[in-house]
This record gives sequence, structure tokens and C-alpha cells, in this order.
Amino acid sequence: MTRKEFVQTSGLISAGMLLPSWLKAGASGFPTVRTALADRKFTSTAVENLINQFQSTVSNKELGWLFGNCFPNTLDTTVDFEMLNGKPDTYVITGDIDAMWLRDSTAQVWPYLSLIRDDQQLKTLIAGVINRQKANILYDPYANAFYKDRAKQGEWKDDHTEMKPGIHERKWEIDSLCYPIRLSYQYWKITGDTTPFDAEWKEAVLLVLKTFREQQRKTGKGPYKFERRTAWATDGVPLGGYGYPAKPVGLIFSMFRPSDDATIFPFLIPANFFAVTSLKQAAEMLNKIHHDARSASACNALATEVEQALQKYATVTHPAYGRVYAYEVNGFGSFNLMDDANVPSLLAMPYLGAMKNTDPVYLNTRKLLLSENNPFFFKGKAGEGIGGPHVGVDMIWPISIIVRGLTSNNETEIRTCLKTLQTTHGDTGFMHEAFHKDDDKQFTRKWFAWANTIFGEFVLKTYREKKHLLQ
Repeated sequence: MTRKEFVQTSGLISAGMLLPSWLKAGASGFPTVRTALADRKFTSTAVENLINQFQSTVSNKELGWLFGNCFPNTLDTTVDFEMLNGKPDTYVITGDIDAMWLRDSTAQVWPYLSLIRDDQQLKTLIAGVINRQKANILYDPYANAFYKDRAKQGEWKDDHTEMKPGIHERKWEIDSLCYPIRLSYQYWKITGDTTPFDAEWKEAVLLVLKTFREQQRKTGKGPYKFERRTAWATDGVPLGGYGYPAKPVGLIFSMFRPSDDATIFPFLIPANFFAVTSLKQAAEMLNKIHHDARSASACNALATEVEQALQKYATVTHPAYGRVYAYEVNGFGSFNLMDDANVPSLLAMPYLGAMKNTDPVYLNTRKLLLSENNPFFFKGKAGEGIGGPHVGVDMIWPISIIVRGLTSNNETEIRTCLKTLQTTHGDTGFMHEAFHKDDDKQFTRKWFAWANTIFGEFVLKTYREKKHLLQ
């Protein structure tokens, strides 16, 4: 599927993804659209028990149906688990693209972490994701997406960059190296298990540190460049593949956003905030697990340097909102005021642990982002939310609505986000990449596991903390 293709709900597609008109309704009164038990990639007892508990105690039956479809979607359809050289290894595809993104694979299994104390098999599966991610980083720290087969060459094999077999895409994005640390840190905090964090894991983290330093570009352009023969302006990097000039002020260059679209100004602010958080987490793990105070100190030093640069360069004064965070800057004084639905986004910074959702500058920024002063905020008959250049104007990403709810303290806002998501699944029972602001039946990506699972995460968080909002 191309990124501009809309999926119409009148067609019949693979089982478990879209509602065939002939499908009989289940006991809940809603059609059975979840992948059949015999065809599921992985089944977790803890996940199944949670779904049953949720559906038996929440009176909103449609929401219960959606939760039962979406929350287990990553496990049902995208994981490939095996024991490799005596260690768990888990390859996770995004859904309709047979490749593993470092970002997506973390986000897809993240909502299950709270259940791994009660499910040893689920714990082992996620340890396998950590093992696969560290191997991918060691293979190429500048790549964002990988194949399971190291010999495979895909559609982007002719990109003008140092492509290797086994790499799906080599778009340098800061968050690609942050997400595996996020997953490792939370797994460790929950379980206390240090088994995945062996010498290879340490080597991968030190390579992350090295790559971040290279992309500060203090002494030159660094080893990475990227060009592609394409009609899509957002798919290539200008000026010989190094991007537009930026002043080396201590921030980390990112040639691409988490949407896999090229940045305009290379200092992507939410990604730099994410890097600060990840470097501090890596430092703690290096210190306490590997007893390597020197490497931990190096991670903390870089985190402090980036943090200080953010304090100086990340904010601008808006005439209507006061001090706000820019989405991108170049260190020379130019900035881009917008947000993109893909995480890390400005809206999602509290979700990623980069700041509190009560931070005054964040609150100012949030007001801007959720208004028509954000060029990628769309509002129509079907709903309102943030999109991005990736699939074009007027297309709202459910992930942005989910992140809005996850980062809110306002019960009315949370309830509105839940209602919008419940009424914009295009009669499919699943979330999608994006839907048209005036017609939720015009949507992209019928099978996008990140959107499904993070929807489940939002619903579960509400269930645990504000259950009354679900009734």
C-alpha cells in the first residue's frame, strides 16, 4: 500500500481486519473481527484475562469490543518469536509492512509491560524484542527499519546511503535509538531481570552514545547522508544528503522525523528531549547493572549538554500563546511552529517522560498545537486531531487523539478523546494510521498495529485510573 492510498470499508480483505457484511455478530452483538485463535502469532494468558475482565465490567459494549480487538493486535498478528542461540528473539513487524522499526516495535509491546509479572511467556517475548533491537543497532545505528533476514534486499536498496542487505530503510531518526532504551529501562524497572542487558546490550548503548555525538556535528558533517530518487519531497534530504545548514549548538541533528519524513530544520525538538531522557536512563543502567561509572558519566554529560542547549534554543515567543516549544530549529534563529502526530511529538513529551504535563511552556504549546495555529491540526465532521505531511492535509491520526488523552488531566477532554476514537474506526473495529476529518471511512493502513495497541494502552490507563469515564 502506498502512503496516499485510502482504504474503503466496502471491500472485503483478510480475516480479522475489516468487517465483512456477512460475518455473524458475536455474543457482544458486534461482529467477530479479531484474528481467529488458531491463526494468532502469540497468545498471552494475562492479556486474555484482562480483556475478559474489562469486557465484563465496562458497560460500554462497543468500547469493550474495540479494546478486545485492538489491545492484543500486536500479539495476534505481528510477532515472530523463537529461541536463537539459547536466547529469546522476537521480530516485530508494523502490520502491513514486513519490516521491524526500532520505534514501532517498542511502542507495540510497551502496553504489555504492566502484565509481564503475571505472564512469564509474555516477559520472555519482550526480552526477545530487546535482544533483536540491540542486534539491529549493532548492525547499523543509522537505520530505522530492518528485515528479519539479514540477506534480504528490499524496495529501498538503491537509496544513496550506506545500505546493507537486511535493512529496510536507513533514515536517521533520533528516536530510533531512544525507543530501545525506553523499553529496556522499563522492562528492568518492572522485573529486575538483567539477563537481556549483557555485553552486547552495553555495546549497543555505547554505539548510541557515539552516534548521538557524531550527529551533534561539532567537527564536520559526520558519516551519515541520505538521498533517494523520488517524487516525494519529504522522502529525501537536500544538499548532498546532509540537510540544510544548522549551527552546532549542542543539539543532535535528525534528518528525519518519527513519521519517516525529512525534517525542515534538523534540530527536531521533541526528539532531542527524548534523547535527554534516554541518555539518563542508559546512564542509570550502565552504572547499576554494568558498574561502569565512566560510561554512565559520559551519557549523563551528553544529556546535560543537550538539555542546556534545549533551554537556550527550543522555545520561542508566540504573540497569542507566550513562550512555546518549536517543533524544529536550526540554531541560527529559524524555527518551525507545528506538530506531527508521530511520537515523539511536542504533544507527547510528557508521555515519554521528558517533562511534566503541568510544565507552563508545555501547556502554552499544547494550546497552540490543538488549535488552527498548528498547520497540521484538522477539524471536521468526523472529529479533530493532529496529522502531518506523511499522508497529506485533512487527515487526522488516531495516535494524536490517543496521545492527547494520555497526556491530559482533564476528564472532559479524556472522555471526548475516547468518544472520538469510538466513533471513527470506520466500522472496522480497529484503529488506523489516519482518517479524513469529514469521513472516517476514508482511512489509510487497514493494519497498523502501533495505533491499535496504543489505543488499548489509553483505554487501559483510563480503566485503571478513571474507570467512570468508560461507562
